[in-house]
Amino acid sequence: MLEPARPTTVPRVIDIPRELAASQEKFNGDAGRAFIAGLPEQTARFLGHWDLKPDGPPMHGVSALVVPVVRTADGTPAVLKLQILDEESEGEPVALRAWDGDGAVRLLDHDEPTGTMLLERLDENRMLSHVPDTHQAVLTIAGLLAHLTSFPAPHGMRSLGDIARAMLDRTPWALGRIPDPEPRRVVADLAAAVREVVDEPGDRLLHWDLHFDNVLASDRAPWLAIDPKPLAGDPGFELWPALDNRYDPDDVLWRFDAMTDVLTLDRDRARAWTLARVLQNTLWDIEDGRPVDDEQLEIARRLRSTGPRAPRRGR
Repeated sequence: MLEPARPTTVPRVIDIPRELAASQEKFNGDAGRAFIAGLPEQTARFLGHWDLKPDGPPMHGVSALVVPVVRTADGTPAVLKLQILDEESEGEPVALRAWDGDGAVRLLDHDEPTGTMLLERLDENRMLSHVPDTHQAVLTIAGLLAHLTSFPAPHGMRSLGDIARAMLDRTPWALGRIPDPEPRRVVADLAAAVREVVDEPGDRLLHWDLHFDNVLASDRAPWLAIDPKPLAGDPGFELWPALDNRYDPDDVLWRFDAMTDVLTLDRDRARAWTLARVLQNTLWDIEDGRPVDDEQLEIARRLRSTGPRAPRRGR
């Protein structure tokens, strides 16, 4: 998700969003502070290296600075994305090269040592989150996922199987930190569902974070995905964000059925991998000292209790 910056000004170079500085300090500590301190120099370096000039105020998400730019040589609009290089961000250019603009933002250039990318500029004022019809938004997500996950994951991509096994290893520790027996039973059932599929994690190229704010409009395509955190795995692991966005417990099964239809997924397998996402989120909450999120558990309850396909209530 991109937000206009409320800046801390660095003269002649760029405005550093205060919110980005705060999130980097919160999530990355000393490394985050060092990243923020180095942003002016790094931004200036890549403006010169790729012959760019700024073309509007910077934007940011939780972890990246995004600077609208134009190529001086030909006036091509683009964005410069600067971020900490970690296990999530290092796969982003690999995935974007594999998709090559087909359903996702196009990668124009990339600096491997820093993870800095030059991307085509989409319309940040037209996000899928602005579409008022939730069912239309969900179906748009499903259509994008059906296309993006048709690509095989490039060699060396992070594996969903490794992530799922690590979650199962962590679950006994987490269960001991849930005092209420009913949520504890739900979390134990989530782990049981993951055990049923962990040995067949899949080999498709996953976006992993395709929520409504990570889909933007473009002149060349109605909607394109941005900001992947790519994995090699099963497309069923992709469905949770569209169940969680604009959360409505009574709509969970409609959305799940609509997406499994569009992606032509095995419903039981997709349910298990969606429950894996809920387990992942729950483990993160517990590790960060937060209480278990009942909305997450309610998504799990709805999916676990489902039998026949939910009635379709229109688009």
